[in-house]
Amino acid sequence: MNKDLYAVNRYQDKDMNESTTLMFKEATEAGQKIGSQIKNNTDLMSHLAKEIEAYKPSMVVLIGRGSSDHAGLFGKYLFEVETGLPVLHAAPSVVTLFNSKLQLNKALVIAISQSGQSPDIVEYVAMAQNQGAMTIAMVNDDSSPLAREVDHVVPLAVGEEKAVAATKSYLGSLSALLQLVANVKKDQSLIEGVSHVQQALQMAVVAEPQLRIRHLAKTNHCVVMGRGFGYAIGMEMALKLKEVCAIQAECFSSAEFLHGPVRIVSDNFRILDIHIQDETIDMHAKQSKDLSTRGASLIPLRFDEAWINKRVLPLAIMQRFYLDLEVIGREMGYNPDKPEGLLKVTETF
Repeated sequence: MNKDLYAVNRYQDKDMNESTTLMFKEATEAGQKIGSQIKNNTDLMSHLAKEIEAYKPSMVVLIGRGSSDHAGLFGKYLFEVETGLPVLHAAPSVVTLFNSKLQLNKALVIAISQSGQSPDIVEYVAMAQNQGAMTIAMVNDDSSPLAREVDHVVPLAVGEEKAVAATKSYLGSLSALLQLVANVKKDQSLIEGVSHVQQALQMAVVAEPQLRIRHLAKTNHCVVMGRGFGYAIGMEMALKLKEVCAIQAECFSSAEFLHGPVRIVSDNFRILDIHIQDETIDMHAKQSKDLSTRGASLIPLRFDEAWINKRVLPLAIMQRFYLDLEVIGREMGYNPDKPEGLLKVTETF
């Protein structure tokens, strides 16, 4: 059966009334929203790629907070692996609190934000423009202060996100980064892979759960572990475990985990183990096996559909994780939409 039709049919046949939470609703609609985003941004991304080529940046600077910051880490791997451009993961306080003016002439500065309202992100971008940078905002609210400050706006266009725990806006940020890099690189294989993001996400929605309440019941502390792009999405997973389930989760690269943190491993120590079928898989699997022999309890998170481009696989893994975690949060007695002490928009300075 055609992979696209298979994914869509299974998605449509799925009973989508399993939960009434906003987190569930917003996560499950991510595929459709992102499909429209990619289609509507096709000409924009082609134009942006030409602008970037003409500008000839010497580096990329990615800036964001929370889930958007984690999207930036994904972008760091993406730009460096696919284009060879070095990437700086920005620290906004360097500008807002330490009052530094960075040497950003010939830098491509990309700000990622759901709301576009954080004053420190806006101030950083304003500084970057004054220093000669080319600035882009990937933002869900294209009328926001951030959108008004930059040279170019990439609308995430995933619709209003009301749940405190970001889902579709994070996935929309990753898809926007993928589409931009594919066009900058002029990589037809990656461009084709991006065109199937919607189908990949919809297939993940109807896939069997990978993470269940039994994996996290009575768990106060755990580790999320991945390599490369797996490490990047692992940062977002660790944040969501804190937000939705009040579990102190920490993310490590599987390479770094062996440099000291492995000391905390004991019998049945929980590790959410992200496997991505890309250039890292053999080394990551070897390190996972080592941890298993030390007594760790590894919970594999993966999505191995061969037709999905390897750079798109992390999005499918995240899609399934969001839905699994929403169920676990409810089963633990939490409200995934309103984690205690958190706000949807956090204005940092």
